[in-house]
Amino acid sequence: MTALRLNFDWFYIPDITFTDIVEIVLLSYLLYHVMMWFKKTRAWTLFKGIIVLFVFVGLATLFQLNTILWIFKNTINVGIIAIIILFQPELRKALEELGRRNIISDVLIRDDKSVRSERVNNATIQELISAAMDMSKNKTGALIVIEQDVALGEYESTGINVDAAISKQLILNIFEHNTPLHDGAVIIRNNRVVAATCYLPLTGRNDINKDLGTRHRAAVGISEVSDSMTLVVSEENGTISVAYQGNLHRNLDSESLRKHLTSLQISPTEAKPKRFKRRKGGKKNEK
Repeated sequence: MTALRLNFDWFYIPDITFTDIVEIVLLSYLLYHVMMWFKKTRAWTLFKGIIVLFVFVGLATLFQLNTILWIFKNTINVGIIAIIILFQPELRKALEELGRRNIISDVLIRDDKSVRSERVNNATIQELISAAMDMSKNKTGALIVIEQDVALGEYESTGINVDAAISKQLILNIFEHNTPLHDGAVIIRNNRVVAATCYLPLTGRNDINKDLGTRHRAAVGISEVSDSMTLVVSEENGTISVAYQGNLHRNLDSESLRKHLTSLQISPTEAKPKRFKRRKGGKKNEK
């Protein structure tokens, strides 16, 4: 009887040394933290776009789409330079943060704050509505940004860290006239006030009424570069507005404000934004 002989020549196990293990651990650590730094900024959205592009190139390779592969091959060098230019602020911040980190504690201690919790719950919505109604009566200007999927870390860094539970009293104290924290925006993440006095980008649109001041333009501006929802209380006339997906919804009462805030608890496909409404007539810009 002929003996059955199995050929395992195709199966190759490389020689792994201690140096290789150290390199794998270091590269894994650096790659993980680079991904976390990107995820805290708007660059994470751009990074996901790049991943989709490479998936598309992989499909082109699989189906031998030569024209697409030729275009990609001849633009890859320029693309790498473009990526470095686009990510330059995030790369600089990442290197600065790397210099401030305690590597040993990062490896051994688990960060529970990395676990993402609910964006906005019913208690938070009620506190925001109560605070907005009081500030509207007293004509106290306010700008409150609720973060969603697109991280607002780069705008959070322009303000002062707070990291406090949301309450009506806290919000009223922050935006009280002549207090150190009243100027700028408050950023809310996972039902907590994470920062105050934050600077937001202003919209460059010309179809916004001239009676809207800096707060409203900043609210629309941040909604154009992220998926956040921003609550605005006018210091001039006390009107309450909400900016979302580049649209501004004005003259809201408590029930309509609740509907907008509650829409953050459902999927984006179920929440249909309204069109930007223009108002005739105008008053001077608020400060």
